[in-house]
Amino acid sequence: MRNYGSVSKSTTSLGNSPNTLHFDALRGYQAGREFYVAMCELKWIPKLFVFNQELVPVQMRAQRILRESRIPEIANYMINNPKNYVFSSLTASVDGKVRFIPAPSQGDNGNMGTLHIPLDCNILINDGQHRRAAIEEALKHKPELGNEYISVVFFEDRGLQQSQQMFADLNKHAVKPTKSLGILYDHRDTFGQFIVKLANALPIFHGRVELERTSISNRSTKFFTLNGIADATKFLLKPKSKNLAEDEQKLAAEFWDEVSKNIPEWQLLTEKKVSAFELRMEYVHSHTNFINALGMVGHILVTQFADSWKDKLKALQKIDWGRDSPVWQGKLMLDGKMLKTKGGIKKAANVILHECGINKTLDEFEDK
Repeated sequence: MRNYGSVSKSTTSLGNSPNTLHFDALRGYQAGREFYVAMCELKWIPKLFVFNQELVPVQMRAQRILRESRIPEIANYMINNPKNYVFSSLTASVDGKVRFIPAPSQGDNGNMGTLHIPLDCNILINDGQHRRAAIEEALKHKPELGNEYISVVFFEDRGLQQSQQMFADLNKHAVKPTKSLGILYDHRDTFGQFIVKLANALPIFHGRVELERTSISNRSTKFFTLNGIADATKFLLKPKSKNLAEDEQKLAAEFWDEVSKNIPEWQLLTEKKVSAFELRMEYVHSHTNFINALGMVGHILVTQFADSWKDKLKALQKIDWGRDSPVWQGKLMLDGKMLKTKGGIKKAANVILHECGINKTLDEFEDK
């Protein structure tokens, strides 16, 4: 019995035979071999796919170590969205002889029928172990989810090497969506949806926000990234919840609008007197790190100088934002290239604070 996955022998049979699991399934072919797609009730998933957590050397495993920290997040996603959660298929290998019997109406070569898996087989999850663990956890809180289904793709297990190769193949081409696209498409994230609304509403942002990528190509007409605005607004508000209060939403819109009025080149952009490309080539205020620094500055201004923060922002009109300005070296620039470090962003924020007439650093405010 393998350490990395096995069928529970105490599992009640899904069919008439006490020694066999029966699944309604579809048969298909990939790379010259059969595979099967079956529907499985969620309540069976923890019983069919049991993981032993011994310290097996990585070269003897066909899966990554289960990251326990990921399980509550995925489980809560199911629990909190019982009417509209979505899970993709689990992919599994069966270490044993399976039998597929086409439905009578399909004939001997039919691809719809019943998949028979002996109970003494090992079943290894090649893709989806965290979903499996999250399903088990969610069922503890919402047992009624157990009557719902997830699709499972079954392959014949051809040994450890093949299983490891399957894991590599299934994951090597997976590309995580960009942060900007995640914000745009996640309608459950109320903060993210506010940022999308903000990007469409403010004159400085409208039509100038890259909604899909986290970087901007040289000739793009976009000037900001959606994730950049989101991160900077988090620095500005430091919200305690994703559900922003109305006054927080108003403050964020007011702050970014006021900033845009006090950076001369941004005004030229809104008046269409200069292109986004030209500003990116010449100035530091066209980059996400700068927007983040502004968010940090904004938090100090709106919390410590609630009655005068707009007046203090007028100092932005006098600052040299040029990429070649020595003031940004080691902060936002290094040897002619944008510097992308948290330390550099904080240093840039301290420069802006000083120019706004504030003689304390971010750290000094945080130490209070």
